[in-house]
Amino acid sequence: MTDTTLDGDETETRTGAIKIHGPEAFEGMRKAGRLAAESLDMIAGEVKPGVTTGALDDMIREFVLDHGALSATIGYRGYRHASCISLNHVICHGIPGDKLLKAGDIMNIDVTVIVDGWHGDTSRMYYAGEPKVKARRLVDTTYDSLMAGIAAVKPGATLRDIGRAIQTLAEGQGFSVVRDFCGHGLGRVFHDAPNVVHYAEYKDRWGGVHQAPDTELKPGMFFTIEPMINEGKPDVKLLKDNWTAVSRDKSLSAQFEHSIGVTEDGAEIFTKSPKGLDKPPY
Repeated sequence: MTDTTLDGDETETRTGAIKIHGPEAFEGMRKAGRLAAESLDMIAGEVKPGVTTGALDDMIREFVLDHGALSATIGYRGYRHASCISLNHVICHGIPGDKLLKAGDIMNIDVTVIVDGWHGDTSRMYYAGEPKVKARRLVDTTYDSLMAGIAAVKPGATLRDIGRAIQTLAEGQGFSVVRDFCGHGLGRVFHDAPNVVHYAEYKDRWGGVHQAPDTELKPGMFFTIEPMINEGKPDVKLLKDNWTAVSRDKSLSAQFEHSIGVTEDGAEIFTKSPKGLDKPPY
């Protein structure tokens, strides 16, 4: 699940310090990440026109429970579902319900599981039927942006290098990077330091320039990278439910997310699909 602020949202557990983890923590994250990825593998064959987003969420909840794990999102700040399902112009935190999928819909499904106290957090895009060409290009670009961000991870690089890789690729394809949400540290804490923004810099409406943190990456850091890319402008509108974030201009939006650990020579992806179903079509 995307961090909902750039300042941190779990003051009782977030100290602001970036944790450095050892081998046992890597093993814990591998198990949690694998189960999260397996839940998204499972749901791939169920996404089709005529299915409700609530039915998909029910399948994910049962899958997680059947594997002896917990869903981190159920009960989190009052949230009641095992996933967020964000259709078309919904950027993130779409709430599952009675909405029927239609042919051509694109959607992000985001899950976080807890296995032995460790959090596996990941999301992927899915198609209901055949999407339009522009929608497919948006999804492909978003996945490529995620992987470009991950490729920038290595000791001595910075969080800003991750954002620069994502921003350069996405904007080079004519799309925009959402600034209102970010990735986050995780491990035994759902949302931890650091915040991982998906840009190097941007100008606000008053002409001010904002840059991503230049925090140096070190082996043992755990965090998510989860770029949200819009077909149109990057501006966000939060709906009255205080969860669902949509593109203000109602343009399509896409997102992919992996949980990773910084290694001695790069990054380990904890949430890679065991079946190779990392991007659609599946």
